[in-house]
Amino acid sequence: MTRLIHSVTLTIFLVLSYQANAFDGYVEIAPPQPTQTGDKIEVLEIFWYGCGHCYDFEPYANDWLKTKPDDVVFRRMPGIFQKSWIPHAKAYYTAEKLGVLNDFHGPLFKAIHIKKKKISSDSAIKKFFLDIGVDKNNFKKAYDSDEVNTKIKQSYIMGQRYKITGVPSVIVNGKYMVSGTTAGGFPNMIKVINLLIEKERNNLN
Repeated sequence: MTRLIHSVTLTIFLVLSYQANAFDGYVEIAPPQPTQTGDKIEVLEIFWYGCGHCYDFEPYANDWLKTKPDDVVFRRMPGIFQKSWIPHAKAYYTAEKLGVLNDFHGPLFKAIHIKKKKISSDSAIKKFFLDIGVDKNNFKKAYDSDEVNTKIKQSYIMGQRYKITGVPSVIVNGKYMVSGTTAGGFPNMIKVINLLIEKERNNLN
């Protein structure tokens, strides 16, 4: 009976803790996950090119990047919730490997959401890369590379560890998840991200 009461009490505490953090605009990730940015604070955006909300969040993220503190490193990671998302994830890591993200990332979002082009298959993605000037042999070599496939697996695993249920989501230093739902909209997402950065900065000092 004592054990049952303890279990119920612990469950209530965890639920209330989750709700309290959600009211603050974020959810704590338990356990915290490792970052890739050394002694700098990591801000990681998880997205999907087929997501209209992710496209809508881009201007907010880009504006924030213009004033990003020097002790913060921003990264992006494609979300993989289902098999059909894999080609877009492969496309992102291929563009990263080929050094053409600036020519690829924003234009692909616009092609899908503004021009309403269907770019989700391997062949359509290949055509998009060729249209932005990438050599077809270089594309194939990168797209089918072990490096890209390894990053796909890592993205899937990390999405599970972050307990992501939707995109766009932003992970601050492997400890906190912020989304439009937890923060109450994209402008508030940025405010919460900045507050969490300050919180982590104070913890590191």
